[in-house]
Amino acid sequence: MKFIMRKLGADQWSYRKQKALWGFIYVLPWLLGFILFFLIPLLTSLIYSFSTVNANSQGVSSTWTGFNNYMTAFTVNTNFNRKLTEAIVNMVVNVPLIVIFSLFIAVVLNQKFIGRSFARSIFFLPVILTSGVILTLESTSLVMAVNEQNATSGSLINVLSSFELKRLMLEVGVSETIVNYLTGAVDRIYEIVSLSGVQILIFLAGIQTISPQLYEASKIEGATGYEAFWKITFPMVSPLILVNMIYTIIDSFSQNELVTLIRTTAFSQFDFGLSSAMAWIYFLAISLILLISTYLVSRKIFYHE
Repeated sequence: MKFIMRKLGADQWSYRKQKALWGFIYVLPWLLGFILFFLIPLLTSLIYSFSTVNANSQGVSSTWTGFNNYMTAFTVNTNFNRKLTEAIVNMVVNVPLIVIFSLFIAVVLNQKFIGRSFARSIFFLPVILTSGVILTLESTSLVMAVNEQNATSGSLINVLSSFELKRLMLEVGVSETIVNYLTGAVDRIYEIVSLSGVQILIFLAGIQTISPQLYEASKIEGATGYEAFWKITFPMVSPLILVNMIYTIIDSFSQNELVTLIRTTAFSQFDFGLSSAMAWIYFLAISLILLISTYLVSRKIFYHE
């Protein structure tokens, strides 16, 4: 690699150019994989979304129909609009909770206490349990049966706890919108924990790169732990907040009822044109959400050189 760098004359480049070159080398495997294995299917699905696709023993043929599939998805299919709205609403609700919870747990796990390694593995365990093969095995296991039994037997307790929490927060003057959001988060605590493993690791890695001298200097100046978090930890890990937000948004859109509907339309009903149109609408909605959220969050990020 150093030989290649010398051949390119990189030794004479500025730091910024060398950094850009290493960044390009880092993403090159993904770029090659995208061009070789993903670009053609992507363009094919775009063509299918504007066509009526017929598959038979002779092969696959398509007839151009314009925006008919998109109109069908929005106006004829009774489930698409509802499931698209539900996917977006669930994302808007879950992403802030997952990012905040992940940052809080990462700060806690970065402290020195007995059993710290075991605690870290516990919080990453849901990532393993919700992976493809393990999730399939777990669906028929005793663990799932116990979870379902606990959910059924504890439903009344959960309702009473949520009601009591809501009443207490309303009495102290908290806005009803915030109260409903927080009590809903309590009801979804298992989902939040199970989707936070990777984000916790990313935050934890970022926190461990912060120089201990910064915290020592803040203690000498009389800063409390609360002030150290907001003045040191939070600004230093703010770029990772953007990373985790993007990761969580994409992850929340990867597995839901809308994805199942798109697959069913393609491989059960064999309507590849309509399925492709649904997928492209979904893709454009995700892209728009990512652009807006990235623009808003990136303006508040602190980059430390």
